[in-house]
Amino acid sequence: MPRFLHVSDVHLGFDRYDNKERTLDFFRAFQDALEKYAVEAEVDFVVLAGDLFEHRNIQPATLNQAQVCLQMLQEEGIPVLAIEGNHDNLPYGTKTNWLRYLSDWGLLILLEPESTDAGALVYEPWCSQKRRGGYIDLDCGVRVLGSNWYGASAPQTIQSMATAIQVLPAGPKHAIALFHHGLEGQVSRYAGALRYHEVLPLQQAGIDYLALGHIHKSYTMENWIFNPGSVEANSVEESLYQRGVYLVEINETGIHPELKSDYYQRPVLRLSLSARGQESIEELEQSAIIQVQKAIQSRRLNPTEAPIVELRITGQVGFDRLELNVRQLQQQLQQLSGALIFLLKYEVDSLEYASPLSPEATHQEIEQEIFTDLLVANSKYKKRAPELAQGLINLKEMQLEGRPETELYTFAQSLLEFQAPDPITAPFD
Repeated sequence: MPRFLHVSDVHLGFDRYDNKERTLDFFRAFQDALEKYAVEAEVDFVVLAGDLFEHRNIQPATLNQAQVCLQMLQEEGIPVLAIEGNHDNLPYGTKTNWLRYLSDWGLLILLEPESTDAGALVYEPWCSQKRRGGYIDLDCGVRVLGSNWYGASAPQTIQSMATAIQVLPAGPKHAIALFHHGLEGQVSRYAGALRYHEVLPLQQAGIDYLALGHIHKSYTMENWIFNPGSVEANSVEESLYQRGVYLVEINETGIHPELKSDYYQRPVLRLSLSARGQESIEELEQSAIIQVQKAIQSRRLNPTEAPIVELRITGQVGFDRLELNVRQLQQQLQQLSGALIFLLKYEVDSLEYASPLSPEATHQEIEQEIFTDLLVANSKYKKRAPELAQGLINLKEMQLEGRPETELYTFAQSLLEFQAPDPITAPFD
């Protein structure tokens, strides 16, 4: 009974947060998943459905991480059958990539169909001497077929793949095809996803396990299409996805995949705080601190694990939103939470004209409240807001009376320096 591990979207060299520890997380996750569900599970082979690397051009340390993991499998006699993804396909203007390098050194088998002059695909059997080929028949009784990254041309290419597969000589009972692309309806904001009927020709050509990659969320379809998702979450949003690696067993009743996610992954916690427009800056900061403390007390957050934490502050504030020192608060919350990375998303609007007024309010009352709300939104003037609001009303009346500009200027200056003077008795130059 053949057993294999289906892995995709490893993204070694991930550097989005410019944090060396976070970059190492992707290596640790890949290594641990392989140890548990390839080596310890004693699988016959591993399939890698694209995006081993985050970038097409990689750093030496990233290449070393890939070599460490692949050499571990090589020492156990477990072959790795791989295809390229959009992240690690040929860099523009080059004839090779790092997957080809690893394949030439015998650390994996890169399965790539060839193209005729007319654009049709041709599957040649894997040649261990040339280190080239589009498919391989394994001793465990499984045929594995590869592909390339086709982007927008994927629907047309699938039909060509199916035609090429149908003319191959008879092989093992079970056939697996590796393809790096996503199906529609799995995640939002994904343009160019394949429709089910566009991949159906592969099943009709004899493929009974379509090993997908590209979308970082685990999903299956019609019991023959399988996508494990990314090995590690690439963002806090992806932490909500079910994802992992598929440990697959083939027996007399068919193909049976089991999603495995019990391996090293960095904990991720998302918190939220809604501002109501009545809090001062100090009160809002304290609410953020309390939110983190509650997460620690409820054991949703363990500072000793150095998690990734996101706090999203939304709603409305009764002060100029730019007055909050976001960087200082973020540093304080990171220290409190023990987070490796603390993401503070400050997405609020400044609240204006917030004071409740009855329908019977007079024009003067409405005017007073509008000026007061505007002044309260400024930390410099909010303590004197009622007094300054009356002063602004007096200033407006003086202007309507046609007072000279010098009088208006003197009145405004005295208003800001001390308190609103009586517009009738105030001294003028």
